Amino acid sequence: MRHLRFTLLILATLVCVLPATPAIADVRIKMERLDRGLVAATVPNGVFLSWRLLGTEVTGSGSGGMVGADFRVYRDGRPIATVTDSTNYLDPTGTATSRYSVAPIIRGKEGRSSAASRPWSETFHHVPLRKPADGVTPVGEAYTYAANDMSVGDVDGDGRYELVVKWEPSNSKDVSQRGYTGPTYLDTYTLDGRLLWRLDLGVNIRSGAHYTQFLVYDFDGDGRSELMVKTAPGTRQIRYDAAGNVIGERYITMPEHDVKAGHSHTDDYRLSAAGYFEHVVEMFMKWHEHPEVVAGHWPATLEQAFGIAPTHSYPLSRESAVELATYFVDVYAPARSGNNRLREFAGFILTGPEYLSVFDGATGRELQTIPYKPGRGDDGLLWGDYAMARIEPGNRVDRFLSSVAYLDGKRPSAVFARGYYTRTTLVAYTWNGHKLKEVWYVDSGHAPMANPFNAGPHGVNGSNPAYATLTTQGFHSMSVADVDGDGKQEIVYGGATIDDDGSLLYSSFDVAPPESSVPGQNVRLGHGDAMHVGDLDPDRPGLEIWSVHEGGAWAPYGWAMRDAATGKVLFGGYSGRDTGRGMVGDIDPAVRGLEAWSSMPPNQEIVSGLWSVRGEHLGRVTPGTNQSIRWAADMTTQLINGTATTELQTPTIDDWKRGTLLTATGTLTNNWTKGNPGLVADVFGDWREELVVRTADSRAARIYLSTEVTDRKLYTLMHDPQYRVEVARQQTGYNQPAYPSFYLASDLDWSKVPIPRIR
Repeated sequence: MRHLRFTLLILATLVCVLPATPAIADVRIKMERLDRGLVAATVPNGVFLSWRLLGTEVTGSGSGGMVGADFRVYRDGRPIATVTDSTNYLDPTGTATSRYSVAPIIRGKEGRSSAASRPWSETFHHVPLRKPADGVTPVGEAYTYAANDMSVGDVDGDGRYELVVKWEPSNSKDVSQRGYTGPTYLDTYTLDGRLLWRLDLGVNIRSGAHYTQFLVYDFDGDGRSELMVKTAPGTRQIRYDAAGNVIGERYITMPEHDVKAGHSHTDDYRLSAAGYFEHVVEMFMKWHEHPEVVAGHWPATLEQAFGIAPTHSYPLSRESAVELATYFVDVYAPARSGNNRLREFAGFILTGPEYLSVFDGATGRELQTIPYKPGRGDDGLLWGDYAMARIEPGNRVDRFLSSVAYLDGKRPSAVFARGYYTRTTLVAYTWNGHKLKEVWYVDSGHAPMANPFNAGPHGVNGSNPAYATLTTQGFHSMSVADVDGDGKQEIVYGGATIDDDGSLLYSSFDVAPPESSVPGQNVRLGHGDAMHVGDLDPDRPGLEIWSVHEGGAWAPYGWAMRDAATGKVLFGGYSGRDTGRGMVGDIDPAVRGLEAWSSMPPNQEIVSGLWSVRGEHLGRVTPGTNQSIRWAADMTTQLINGTATTELQTPTIDDWKRGTLLTATGTLTNNWTKGNPGLVADVFGDWREELVVRTADSRAARIYLSTEVTDRKLYTLMHDPQYRVEVARQQTGYNQPAYPSFYLASDLDWSKVPIPRIR
């Protein structure tokens, strides 16, 4: 157990015991009005049926599940069963031509029957997609499209979900990678494959996992979902009729001040390699005017910043600026890292207007467009993008996240964020159907640097005292949960948490171990790639956070389990290296609570591997870390695998004990080593999650249904507020699973499952 550190909190001394549910029992939350969600699938031994128990129907719990409604199943108009212990049924005499419906029985009276459903011929639903046309970059590189992240929302108010699909070009890139990308598209489809509208984000939104975080949610409570996303000049919506013909195109409305400034929808802010060099020249010509230089915070001359003898007078002439830019690009940058090939730096968008737009989910009609807050300010110089050995203009400044949160415990807000390595910002908005209203704004301020061309800006406090320690704590995703039990949701921003009112609830620090590069120092847990927030331990109050961290030798932990209310570490382990991925789930029913693991390879120096939620080491061998799914009848957790480094692989759903449960032949996951499906969510049917993946040619999406009969009766997870907003944010950054607000595992105590308070 060498190199392992445990920080165990004594539960009896906790002062942050969560308030009991009755204290907030009268608060009702605005959520979607869903239909029965009945689906049927042909299976070898008949027809499997699955449907929703709605949160509005639940009145309490029993020994085998939630109570409030039983169900009568009809085949071809005749009753064939009354189901009391679940929301699924296997009809052994059903056929592919049978027609099914389900009616609730509440207090002995039969209610309205669901719409009739015919069985699928397979255990998946096929949604045809309309693939965008191929394209060519300004430098002649061809690219194609593949369906990527997906989300769902009821855009037309009929109680059924529609599918929103993000299309990424084959040349989409991480923010630190050079080269042009094709535009990103967002499509909205009915589940029968009708394309309602397409959003072409245009050439001024770069394509990649960190640029386009889109929210699909009913923000104004009218029963229909809106879409919110970052836009720019050139963004346009395209509408289609039922036959698939284009019936209208329209660019977003640019703010009047941008139009007066000369911006237009024909602008192309992508920089060529020559354009970037000119950008550097212009930046150097204005060096003497930079506020940090004027204030004396940065070197007065570029020569001083580069550590060379002074050769020019300031203000710099164009000739002098060209000479210094040449030195910077050809000598200084390559000397710091062989990856600094700035003569090849092309395709980035470092200038131009940035917007946040709201669209009607059903028609694509633009409802409002406002400036994106905050703006980039510069090309990343202030954000530390030139400070590290690896010079990456446009990297830290262009890291975006988004989520939905019930900040007041009643109605949803949209939260959009920029930055997490150095300066960290978040802004929350409500939408009343007409206008966005800012709720609060969080800004750590820039991390001070003595020299923007040679500094270590990570782990440095920001300039805003109220949020100074928020810097370097963000992840490639964020979660939303009511961590303090007051009925209002907080934003779990990686190693820190923002309270519902926008104040900093906490920022997690701990003492670095002796073997680290900063022994004995109290340092941030810091940035990481994967985080999971939920009731992971049924035997301790409140929620927990399992996260992995990439700070290596400068971080106190490679993986850690924290108390979500306080941010204090319950147990963790030092790794000394980038710990890239981590996951939680009930993979072994014999172990109490959810298990947790990280992607650290086992070795003799570091005790990594599989842990109980209490910090007991269960072994070095671990399941996958790409994505989890609640697929089995017994409420255990399964893993979706299908990652690849050179060639994408067919995804599978695997059980830790039983092996492979599904091979989704003919489909692919996304994002190479991340191996993400398009979406994992409780889209229809009972409480279990569906797997949504693209076909190998991206001509369709498939929604796979678990057909294992379960005797567990739980309301749709989409009527748990935490789970629903987590589904909305699943498309953000490095996709992470959605978790409900309650403990969900094979040993679920039904009496502790909250009764939804929905209006």
